[in-house]
Amino acid sequence: MRIISDTNALTEACELLAKSDYVAVDTEFLRETTFWPQLCLIQLSGPELDAIVDPLVDGIDLAPFFKLMGDSSVTKVFHAARQDIEIIFNRGNLIPHPIFDTQVAAMVCGFGDSASYDSLVQKIKNVQLDKSSRFTDWSHRPLSDKQLDYAIADVTHLRDVYLHLKAELERENRTEWLAEEMAILESRETYDLHPDDAWMRLRMRIRKPIELAILKNLAGWREREARNRDVPRGRVLKDDAIFEIAQQQPKDTDALARLRTIPKGFERSQSGAAILAAVNAALAIPKADLPKIPRPTNLPEGTGAAVEMLKVLLKLIAEKQGVAAKIIASGDDLDMLAAKGEDADVAALHGWRREIFGTPALKMISGEMALRFVNKRVDVVDVAPQAE
Repeated sequence: MRIISDTNALTEACELLAKSDYVAVDTEFLRETTFWPQLCLIQLSGPELDAIVDPLVDGIDLAPFFKLMGDSSVTKVFHAARQDIEIIFNRGNLIPHPIFDTQVAAMVCGFGDSASYDSLVQKIKNVQLDKSSRFTDWSHRPLSDKQLDYAIADVTHLRDVYLHLKAELERENRTEWLAEEMAILESRETYDLHPDDAWMRLRMRIRKPIELAILKNLAGWREREARNRDVPRGRVLKDDAIFEIAQQQPKDTDALARLRTIPKGFERSQSGAAILAAVNAALAIPKADLPKIPRPTNLPEGTGAAVEMLKVLLKLIAEKQGVAAKIIASGDDLDMLAAKGEDADVAALHGWRREIFGTPALKMISGEMALRFVNKRVDVVDVAPQAE
């Protein structure tokens, strides 16, 4: 294991890793008190090198690392990649390509829903990882030997997990299945949410268009403020306060001060003025131009029973194919399929999902396929078309 604390050593390591066709990558970070993750450690592992990079050392330039992440000839291997890629995107303004997420690959290979890294290492390598350093302060220096051992294990075993899952995907002809999932992780839109869309992170607890207009304004303001100040969104304004303001619609400081979720004196602050401006801007919107409240799809009467049958079909197919049911179809997918059939705009009717589940689901909906209970087990059978 090599500890890297200067730019020259990082350049040398990344040039060596770039000669391989893959590199396992992990990061340690903190974000309890910041909006953007504070990168504290980078772990890298390839066939010829295991390295820990200290990004907190004064003067170190991470450009060689970002160059490696952008090298399309090297597959970047992560486990549960989203947060690691978010850091690389924010710090290096790039998204690694191509990538291989072992958590997603494990779902495709039948290791269950959202398999943890340590469970995969246990199942594939029969190694029990020591995770006692998981929640340590990675910004504190010097790091202990125990912390360093924990950190490097997150990529040395990941390398072997990757090779196992890659071989499994190739053996089952499912490499393209994973590629479809990786396209989502490699999309900039996954990490670059516009502040005006920040309201979509909130669980809808409003009933009127004017309330939605206020909520949108407040969520957008909070997102920009949190980014600019580099603090968690809740440090700027808590979700409960956004909902209360949207419902009570305070127009002045006195009304804002009366709200339960607003701290004493907050109404006279700069943030209080910004909140009132956001509320009054929404109140000035003509009624005809107010946003529409997103409504859940109303399922036709009797659809519930059809959904339950689709759940059974999904479970049968997932077990037969050795794929996690969660990655084939969601509960919302099943609702839409039961209600709209072929017209449902769901992932289950596209690509490999349609091949293994979408088509049988449509046949069941149309009466061409049925479930039967034989010899203490449920099975699927084709149904002969009815004579007219």
